[in-house]
Amino acid sequence: MSGGTNAGGLSPGAVVAELSELLTVPSVGGTTAEAEIQHRLAERLDGLGLSVDLWALDLPAVRSAPGYPGEEVPRSQAWGLVAVSRPGEEVGVILEGHVDVVPPGDLGAWHSDPFAPRVAGGTVTGRGACDMKGGLAAILAAVAALGPRRSEVPAFAVHCTIGEEDGGLGAFASLQRGHTGAACVIPEPTSLRLVTANAGSLTFRIEVPGLATHGSTAYAGVSAIDGYLPLHRALAELAERRNRDPEPLMAGYAVAYPLSVGRLEAGDWASSVPDRLVAEGRYGLRIEEDPARARAELEEAVATAADRDPFLRDHPPSVTWPGGAFRGGHLPVGHPLRDVVATGHLRATGVAAEPERGAPWGSDLRLYAGAGVPTLHYGPGDVRLAHGPDESVPVAEVLTCAEVLGHVLEHPPLAG
Repeated sequence: MSGGTNAGGLSPGAVVAELSELLTVPSVGGTTAEAEIQHRLAERLDGLGLSVDLWALDLPAVRSAPGYPGEEVPRSQAWGLVAVSRPGEEVGVILEGHVDVVPPGDLGAWHSDPFAPRVAGGTVTGRGACDMKGGLAAILAAVAALGPRRSEVPAFAVHCTIGEEDGGLGAFASLQRGHTGAACVIPEPTSLRLVTANAGSLTFRIEVPGLATHGSTAYAGVSAIDGYLPLHRALAELAERRNRDPEPLMAGYAVAYPLSVGRLEAGDWASSVPDRLVAEGRYGLRIEEDPARARAELEEAVATAADRDPFLRDHPPSVTWPGGAFRGGHLPVGHPLRDVVATGHLRATGVAAEPERGAPWGSDLRLYAGAGVPTLHYGPGDVRLAHGPDESVPVAEVLTCAEVLGHVLEHPPLAG
């Protein structure tokens, strides 16, 4: 790949090298590498001339704070990282990116080592390339491209956060520490489209009881698997009802608020009737929906289905809500951040940005929006490649994103 510069003054070779270095760190949520990449990024941001705040999170204190967003992986340590261009001044724009990635899954489904990035055909492949180290590389490139002009643009901040994939612990802790700003752009993978809202999501767990007996006398027992089947149908019916009238920003999706069961576990012996089944899944929420009301709706659907079963009527299944809780969030109507990013996109690409939309996945957007920081997503990569084998991001999109983020830094939006 050429080491020259593009129209925005960015070196493709340098951006690919930056992204590749980020991808070599296997920063799976909850692992020591999640802390390692924060320390690497702190050194990098310091080298770019920013004032760095790198701190060890007081996990017990964060977990006991009102509004704690939850976690789905164990952590004995976690680090926050915020860098500001001019300490003491009010921050105009935050550029935020999460450093954690999901596990690589089946290694046999990858064509190369997930943490040995591969550059070919104008794309970079590796776990986290799309979600969202491509966006992180774009942030670093935008800051680096300012060079000495950094002191001439309004004050800005870079937030590097952990734990986004399982709740948003890092963003929550950064905001709790007092790191805020007038607006925020998060370059999650949107294929360079403005995403001004997130639907929410919750993790649910359903435990279905049964009555164990020897497999040869199955008629004398009650299979928890059989008991679960009508509950599964009830969940499908609930999902269909909830998707009949999506909000305008979500109307373009085949399924705006997905409800899916991702894990089933039942029985402990092949020749025994299972006396317990556990189902865990993801429950999509509307942008404006109260999670408590959504929880009650799913619990009611499960209870109603269970009441039709003679055994479950007297031995009801339990529904609990472990892990992260993602509320919906959105950019206020009419906020100028939308136009600033759209103008940057037009300048960088020569074509107008596609109409804004919402996203059916949760993110840190709702935490910043909930803290009064108007926020949107605009970033490189196709979200359909996130979390899958051979996850990749187009280099051209990373470069375009960096140029647009540079425009935002130089032209921060006025308060709406």
